[in-house]
Amino acid sequence: MNRYQGTGALLLAIAGIAGAQSSFAWSDEDTLVVTASNTAANQLLVYSPDGTLLKSIATEGQGGVGGNAGGIAQNHRRLAVVNFGSGTVSVFAKDLDHGDLKLESVIQAVASPVSVAFGEDHLYILSTTHVESHAIDGNGAKGVAPSPDGVAGLLHADGSAAQVGKLPGQLIITEKSNAIETVTLSGAGAVSGAASLVANIPANVNAPFGLVTRGNDAYVTIAHANEVSLVRQDDVVTVTGSGTQSAPCWLALDGPYLYSANSPSHSVSRYLVYGDVITQQVPVAASFNGNPTDITYRAGLAAVIDGNSTEGVSHLSTFHVDESGNLAPYGVATINGVATNGVAIVSRDDDFPY
Repeated sequence: MNRYQGTGALLLAIAGIAGAQSSFAWSDEDTLVVTASNTAANQLLVYSPDGTLLKSIATEGQGGVGGNAGGIAQNHRRLAVVNFGSGTVSVFAKDLDHGDLKLESVIQAVASPVSVAFGEDHLYILSTTHVESHAIDGNGAKGVAPSPDGVAGLLHADGSAAQVGKLPGQLIITEKSNAIETVTLSGAGAVSGAASLVANIPANVNAPFGLVTRGNDAYVTIAHANEVSLVRQDDVVTVTGSGTQSAPCWLALDGPYLYSANSPSHSVSRYLVYGDVITQQVPVAASFNGNPTDITYRAGLAAVIDGNSTEGVSHLSTFHVDESGNLAPYGVATINGVATNGVAIVSRDDDFPY
């Protein structure tokens, strides 16, 4: 799966983002892959799936986040990006009439944000000390409210917050200092309860990192214990080891397939998940020159961000995903600097599910 490494056919070396096009045109089939430079002057970097840089857009905030996932999230109409250094979240809107993504607003967070997630009518922001909810107006025209309608403190609030995800009636949160916690939501979707630890966390828990949610289920990595767990209804119900691959960190779901990005092993593993079962099918489904820092899946396409401190660059790698869950390399872009953070796949279609 790493046959693309070292080949010029797929590698697009990008000396910088200054030469990116000022605009791009949607077509009905368009899919975009986005990441953030995470630099002092943070920028949203917009790519085609084959690795072509289409546009860079200033977030009007400062980057600097690390050790997190979900630094970029999207819903039907909007995209949110964390600006850790300035304590803000930038919200971008799809402009279908002009074939563009445009900065809509910059929201001040309670503390430095590390991860974001959308519900049907709220944006949720996880910071180093709190989680907060911001309402989105009913028809989406007015955008995300600048002030939170609910805030809860984290159990540790020590700067180790990693990711937030949405479940029915609650949020699930990881703090790397050994907390998997949930926060209750009101009927309207606002944060309304205090954070509480989930039950049956393994005795050997060490650094809960990334998560992905579907229905009532949340799959959560316990990176330094080399485990992937299933959390359901405030309870850890399954724990599976990562085998030969060290420190599964970040997760993505495609039907029955769960993918873990394993930073120190420079790899992605594939698991089969159903009911209470998590079974590793393929220890190394893809490999990389750098340390993967985030992974996402949407509509037959997977994307991974990795950073290579030796080379001083990051890579954005995309894969076609077939019905059997196999990853076929599609495109690679090389980005100057190792700070690049977050990844999302954006469809033109407003009706595409979350």
